[in-house]
Amino acid sequence: MTVTDQKSTENTQEYEKTAMRVSMVSIVANFVLTVFKLLAGVIAHSGAMISDAIHSASDVFSTVVVIIGVKISGRESDKDHPYGHERMECVAAIVLATILAVTGLGIGYTAVCKIAGGDYAQLAVPGRLALAAAVVSIVVKEGMYQYTRVNARRIDSGALMADAWHHRSDALSSVGALIGIAGSRLGLPIADPAASVVICFFIEKAAYEIFMDAVNKMVDKACDEDVEATFMQCAAVQEGVLGVDLLHTRVFGNKIYVDIEIRVDGDKTLRESHGIAERVHDAIEKNFPKVKHIMVHVNPEEGKD
Repeated sequence: MTVTDQKSTENTQEYEKTAMRVSMVSIVANFVLTVFKLLAGVIAHSGAMISDAIHSASDVFSTVVVIIGVKISGRESDKDHPYGHERMECVAAIVLATILAVTGLGIGYTAVCKIAGGDYAQLAVPGRLALAAAVVSIVVKEGMYQYTRVNARRIDSGALMADAWHHRSDALSSVGALIGIAGSRLGLPIADPAASVVICFFIEKAAYEIFMDAVNKMVDKACDEDVEATFMQCAAVQEGVLGVDLLHTRVFGNKIYVDIEIRVDGDKTLRESHGIAERVHDAIEKNFPKVKHIMVHVNPEEGKD
């Protein structure tokens, strides 16, 4: 095994270990919250809190999807998948976005039906337990968002970041539930189902952002210009490189593929030119851990061929 392969294996193991740890914490926290909020919603007669509990329940399932996606994406390259399985994490993120969107639409539909009914006097006024549940949910889910986001950035996991935003959307939905429950207790019974509509909006917004991020990573979207500029600068300063003629990049899951054309002295021997290309290859791979594969093409300097 080469040093590069060993480093890649170590990164993959660390990636999976972190993702699994965060995911298990997420599952346990969401399960406890789901039970707590569902009981609070039923006992305190709060439709918004029950909707919020359904949202938390969807988080449990979505985290299971994250675990599956991370496990598959971490597999080594094989005959049928010579470029690896990184895009499976994007598939997991798209599944998460779909679950989130469907959950939000269901919550919104139920709330709209209650509002359209018009008989607001028949709507039950939520009890104090629903208020307490909303506050607890906001604190816990915001904490889970911060915890998951930090780890997602550290290992650059799109699926884990999607799960983090799932936590944030749950925290926002709990804020909406808190406002709705408080408004209902102050004499505005329509505030409780109205809060569910607001919850639906936040959920759909998060689902859209997760979906678009995953799609961009699956359609060979290029890196940002600033990132590409650092690649070119790294190549240009290597001994023997007279210039960079072309640079193409594409994001593949949470990895980057680079195709670069460098210009060297046309009088160099094939072995010397190959050595220069290897220096460029090794320098980019060493300085940019997200780069999985680099293809370096050598062009002779004009007038020296």
